[in-house]
Amino acid sequence: MVMPYLSSRKFEPRLREIRFTVKRLRSSPLSLAGITIIAAFAIIAVLAPVLAPPADPSRPFNIPRDGFSSEPRPPSREHIFGTTEGQYDIYYGVIWGSRTAFVIGIVVVGASLLLGISAGSISGYYGGRIDNIIMRITDIVFAFPGLILAVAFAVALGRSMESVMLAITLVSWPTYARILRGDILQVKQETYVEASKTLGGSDYWIITRHILPNAIYPLFIVATLDIGSIVLLAAALSFLGIGVPLGYADWGQLINLARNWVVGPPHDPLKYWYTWAIPGAFILLFVLGWNLLGDAFRDILDPKIRRR
Repeated sequence: MVMPYLSSRKFEPRLREIRFTVKRLRSSPLSLAGITIIAAFAIIAVLAPVLAPPADPSRPFNIPRDGFSSEPRPPSREHIFGTTEGQYDIYYGVIWGSRTAFVIGIVVVGASLLLGISAGSISGYYGGRIDNIIMRITDIVFAFPGLILAVAFAVALGRSMESVMLAITLVSWPTYARILRGDILQVKQETYVEASKTLGGSDYWIITRHILPNAIYPLFIVATLDIGSIVLLAAALSFLGIGVPLGYADWGQLINLARNWVVGPPHDPLKYWYTWAIPGAFILLFVLGWNLLGDAFRDILDPKIRRR
């Protein structure tokens, strides 16, 4: 009967933390702007089959093309945002690219969280040799620039959507493991954890019922706000030609198809502006939305400026 009592008491500070965060988010202009931008992209992603009906429902992410000419076509009635080289429709690409961005962000964050939580929990709770081994693995990953390491993994795995997500996951999980390990090192010293050990609680019970619920909240915030940077990294891989296959609806690939047309002829240098400006604007706004929300979270959670 003591352990449920301890569990209910230890959740009270965390519930107050959640209520405080929600209240501050609703009153923060930065968070409202970020939430509005993200919500707009979510609506576009959900309504993609309506906004840009696929010619082949079994392969909706394949961008339709109107010919094979290398020169892009300007916006017209048939192609609202124009076409890229190879005559891929930009409008279709950016609309379905919104869904691609959310898929990459959610899947990569979810997989990275799973690996990071597992490694961070084991490392922080048990310590000793296990902690040293896991932390040295994270040190090896951190020793390389994230983009370079992601490029190496993507090249080794082959060009596909799954390879992009796996490559970014292998680069991202050590950050979450380190953050959670640091929080667990503090939480496991609390009185209710010591009491649970005294009462004979198993390691699994203590980690899942006592430690993680009180250490994982900041990790979820960081993971949520990493979606923007993860999508930007995926776009960079596609821009380098080692991301998704050619013709797949992805903002980075649209920029890749525009690289030869950034500057037009001398008499009209902005002739092909639509090939890079439109997909670039989608990337900019998507990442900006998450960054604005991230700034708001940092302001809210900064102990130096908080007022309860």
